[in-house]
Amino acid sequence: MMSPPLGLYLHIPFCRQRCDFCAFYLEIHREGRAQAFVQSLIQEIGLSAQQHIAAGRPIQSVYIGGGTPTVLATTQLIAILSGIRTHLALASDCEITVEAHPSTISEQDLVQLLQAGITRMSFGAESMEDGDLARIGRPGAVCETVTAVTQARAAGFTNISLDLMYGLPGQSLEGWQRTLAYCLTLEPTHLSCYALTVEEDTRLASNIQRRRSPAPDEGLQIEMDEAAQRMLGDAGYERYEVSNYAKPGYACRHNLLYWTNGEYLGLGPSAQSYLDGTRFGNVADLATYDTSLAENRLPIADRIRLPEEEQLRDAVIFGLRLIQGIPTHRLHQHAANYGHAAITARLLAQQLIEEDGERSRLSARGRLQADTIAGQLY
Repeated sequence: MMSPPLGLYLHIPFCRQRCDFCAFYLEIHREGRAQAFVQSLIQEIGLSAQQHIAAGRPIQSVYIGGGTPTVLATTQLIAILSGIRTHLALASDCEITVEAHPSTISEQDLVQLLQAGITRMSFGAESMEDGDLARIGRPGAVCETVTAVTQARAAGFTNISLDLMYGLPGQSLEGWQRTLAYCLTLEPTHLSCYALTVEEDTRLASNIQRRRSPAPDEGLQIEMDEAAQRMLGDAGYERYEVSNYAKPGYACRHNLLYWTNGEYLGLGPSAQSYLDGTRFGNVADLATYDTSLAENRLPIADRIRLPEEEQLRDAVIFGLRLIQGIPTHRLHQHAANYGHAAITARLLAQQLIEEDGERSRLSARGRLQADTIAGQLY
């Protein structure tokens, strides 16, 4: 019997600065701290291989995210990859993604990453209008995204993704459509389009509270979501998840693991894992992380074994994000397990969840409220 796919996520906790909307765990990049972290991460890879991974079980996807992985030197990223290959078994067709801020990478870096076995680059564009970037405190300029995509293709990358956000302060429907049209001229194989959400304790939340920035307009975000589906669909992209579009054959295999309740190991500060029905997460503190690994201890902060009904709950909540949805009987079994029949009935009556034959999925409005709906079904 074949083992189910296994993914590996590595959290690189550094950025040059924090964007206004960002709530992820990160630290401002300093070379000394970065070098110590790389050593800790390679140590964690080795310890994890001994303690977590079934012998010989191949890893189908590796995702290096953050933070901004490419604030590390390319030699440091290659050392991390070497550590992975030393201690873990990668499938021959393993998808290996690196996230990058366009201003932090050169064509030489891209050539070296491709030679080191990276198969997929994901650039955080956010918008293709400089005014939008300024209003969310995102450093850099649109021209850097264009340069990065052009250089990645020249280096030999054939799988290139762009991350975008919509519903930004001051962004119009027309501005969002211009961003999409501009991206299409760059011909990425994958596009992620995220509705702006306001996270607690971010500069954006503070700006909205102080009325320095407008709160996201749900009605406008719905129009923007519909515009993305129409424009990207017409251009040959398949929408396969709430926020994700891909050319045929280019859906992100790693992220599909999350949405299909697959198994993955997360390494680095704050990274989360799901293995053999158990969820566990690392400490969200770089100093504690480094200290733990210096003492040859995995930096795990919490661990919970999920009973079968909780595994079904997570499969329902994550699976609803997929455009194909989930089997309807799973939704109603989950509702029965948790006494959620009334909540599920209300979501259906409000047309936030749609039932179509034997499958259930989020509606257009539901997709914008995916996190809220997940909270109600939890």
